[in-house]
Amino acid sequence: MDITSRRLRTSVSYFISAWFCISTFMSCQSSSSVDTKHIAIIDAIEDATMSEARRGYIDGLASKSFSEEEGNIKITARNAQGDIPTLMQSLQYFKSRQPDIIVANSTLSMISSVRSIDDIPICMMVGPEPWMSEISSGPDDLPANLFGVYENLDYVDTSFHIITSLMPDCRRVGVIYNQAETQSLNALSRLKQIAAENNVEIINAPVTNSSETQLIVNSLINRRIDAFFAMPDNIIFSSFEVIFKACESNNIPIFTSEAGLVSRGAVAAYGADFYQWGFQAGAISGQWLSEERTDDLPPLELVKVRKKVYNPEAFDRYGFEPDTTFSTIKL
Repeated sequence: MDITSRRLRTSVSYFISAWFCISTFMSCQSSSSVDTKHIAIIDAIEDATMSEARRGYIDGLASKSFSEEEGNIKITARNAQGDIPTLMQSLQYFKSRQPDIIVANSTLSMISSVRSIDDIPICMMVGPEPWMSEISSGPDDLPANLFGVYENLDYVDTSFHIITSLMPDCRRVGVIYNQAETQSLNALSRLKQIAAENNVEIINAPVTNSSETQLIVNSLINRRIDAFFAMPDNIIFSSFEVIFKACESNNIPIFTSEAGLVSRGAVAAYGADFYQWGFQAGAISGQWLSEERTDDLPPLELVKVRKKVYNPEAFDRYGFEPDTTFSTIKL
């Protein structure tokens, strides 16, 4: 081999080696330059309705260009499966990990998060006004680390009027409520007020956990209720199929304020769309993360998307006719 060929081969080898080193260096630099945010999501219960809010939140983040596919966020989710000690252990784990945001999906998750953590931003969703949950005395007395999206009681009025419009002869509506959740008690109080104005009696009974649901619902049915109103609380969400089976067997229509329960068998609802609720909270979080602001958090927002939806199969079963204000739920 002549000198020219050896020099050429040597030059090519040096070039390849140099290119490999530079490429590796640039790849490492690029990888290390990505600022990965950590999002921790805490669920108190496992439920299809809550899952929609969680899915919406992740999509809301993506609408602001934050996703695990992009590599700029890491999402850790834990579910307490209705067990309070597990819920608290999960929150302590999150506290030790110091994520950028803790997402509290449901009232119980929000209350537990705020009461145990004060140094990490907490984004609430699927929960009422915080002052209804007794974690503040009013809108001017909120925890400094709380932001997100809440609901008020306006949905109760419209939801109840669906019953009276479809069932003008309805005189007794059954309700179970979670006496451990303040917003459930507040919603019951509002419901009784609206019912009295329409000459309807609320037949109510408390429950403390989902194992009691079947017994309590049957006791309401035995008191000859004309309809059942499913309030949006954790016990209803986790045991709705039990409620639906008992009511359907006795030809009692179920009304609610939550669209997700309509897809699970309820007749109709007016209230927040849980996917959109989560999406709104996720978009707020993503916007705040993109601005890289650590001094203050976004203000709390009222849920924006409410829907009046009906279940066509349930409408057919009970002989109801939807008007133009209803939209069909996807089954």
